Amino acid sequence: MSRLAEFSTLTDTEEYLDFFDIEYDERLVYVKRFHIMKKFGELVDKAKGHDMGGDEKLMEYYKFALLSVYKNFENGYNPSAAEVWDTFGKPSACSTCSTSTSCSSIEEVTNGAYACSSQSNISFN
Repeated sequence: MSRLAEFSTLTDTEEYLDFFDIEYDERLVYVKRFHIMKKFGELVDKAKGHDMGGDEKLMEYYKFALLSVYKNFENGYNPSAAEVWDTFGKPSACSTCSTSTSCSSIEEVTNGAYACSSQSNISFN
């Protein structure tokens, strides 16, 4: 299996870090895994469609991207509330619908928060 094919099978933050032989703090990864992978994914997406000069160069770029993202978090980077809430502010799938894009019942309930009106009402009172 090629290195790029192996890369495409990875799923967990730790798997990516191990794949690229990047030493990491397990506690930091446990707390920041979502943010690390979100930023890494953005950099991976930027590489799509660009000629990196072959698979080996592409893998070097991916390693550099992941190392850069991880080191930023290790050095104290914290995403702004706007970055975090932008991710969570988008409608998501519900138990009734298979995906948020196919849900015809998603509606804004208050101040940019969305919910699927086909779900039963939930009260926190």
